[in-house]
Amino acid sequence: GDEGKGKLADVLQSDFQYSARYNGGANAGHTLVVDGKRYAFHLLPCGLIQPTVTGVIGNGVVTNLTSLFNERTPLHEGGIDTRGRLKVSDRSHLLFDFHKQVDGLLESRRAGDKLGTTKQGIGPAYASKMTRNNVRVGMLKEDWEVFERYYLSAAEAHEMMFEVEVDTKSELERIKAYRAEMLEEDMITDTVLLVNKAYNAGERILVEGANAAMLDIDYGSYPFVTSSTTTAGGVCTGLGLSPEKIDCRLGVVKAYQTRVGSGPFPTELTDDLSGGDLPRGAPGTEIGAHLQKVGGEIGVTTGRKRRCGWIDIPLLQYSHLINNYSSINITKLDVLDDLEEIKICVQYRRKSTGEVLPAGAMPSTIESLYDVEAVYESMPGWAGKGKLSECSAYDELPTEARNYLDRIEKHVGCPITWIGVGPGREQMVTKGF
Repeated sequence: GDEGKGKLADVLQSDFQYSARYNGGANAGHTLVVDGKRYAFHLLPCGLIQPTVTGVIGNGVVTNLTSLFNERTPLHEGGIDTRGRLKVSDRSHLLFDFHKQVDGLLESRRAGDKLGTTKQGIGPAYASKMTRNNVRVGMLKEDWEVFERYYLSAAEAHEMMFEVEVDTKSELERIKAYRAEMLEEDMITDTVLLVNKAYNAGERILVEGANAAMLDIDYGSYPFVTSSTTTAGGVCTGLGLSPEKIDCRLGVVKAYQTRVGSGPFPTELTDDLSGGDLPRGAPGTEIGAHLQKVGGEIGVTTGRKRRCGWIDIPLLQYSHLINNYSSINITKLDVLDDLEEIKICVQYRRKSTGEVLPAGAMPSTIESLYDVEAVYESMPGWAGKGKLSECSAYDELPTEARNYLDRIEKHVGCPITWIGVGPGREQMVTKGF
């Protein structure tokens, strides 16, 4: 997560007619810098920043209407009008205020074993969906009294189960106002039909994931995960496109590793002063603090400091195994500019037995993941050999930077096509593209 998926989506979007989200909710955090203006996307597909693109919020997304309308306000103020271009699946489940209340309540009850949830209500909303005790967006097209009845039933159930007090009157008033706008703009749509018609007509659809592979509810570092399918398979279930229609899968990863919240982090370099788990002043923590500062590693959605570490090849091999990436985008390579030496975690080794895990293997339990230690290769950095932000072509990168990228390609078994060398949309070097 937090690798810069939004930037790549923005760079590619000009060749696509649709921009779609298929999972998660307002727990995503994509930041785009366009013409010097910074836009933060949480729920909306970031391709909406292109004036001719239709944005789609798929059925696999949990949609909070307050977040949706609050998020698009600065877009409209910046001259990016989304009216008529934003379509929300009638099968998407609504995320209500009481889901956020429950999320915060459950996190507070976890004492020292907090999951690091964004407290945006994502988990409780998916739980309501799976227990068949929630309301879909499509219900907003029914008579208001019908929607109100379903909403009150769900709210009452949460009040009883979690002993929370829900201000149903206030939320219903807001939803009714949002509903009027949505109906006026024809926003509520059968998006399964929409995207399949678009595909069959030869139009191109760019789908963006909300969270990292290691946050996937099935494949991630459970329980330190999100509540949806974040991997490529989620596109099929969360958007309604069949598997053979997914023509290309692009992986996005930083030139170093980051993590927001709790959980195992084998290559971590951050101590408690930087929001990390290492002892204060432990070897390498000055590098972790440097990466965090130079990389601006503060979560867009949470405002929390991101834990930082060396790039983790076993994690990338595992992610590639699940998603079968067509190519990879390495972002923030410029953040490594001032380092004399750069390390790459190339294997996991069990602390308890000394066993080296095979490529693509990932421990399934937190205990076994805490039991692994990183095996490193060291490479010379390119400190003092120029700023990568000034490079506009692959051949302009220092030899050491190109060697670093080549090494990652070899270990992961996937070509690197895009290299981010700065925050702007134009600061992207291409290789073999």
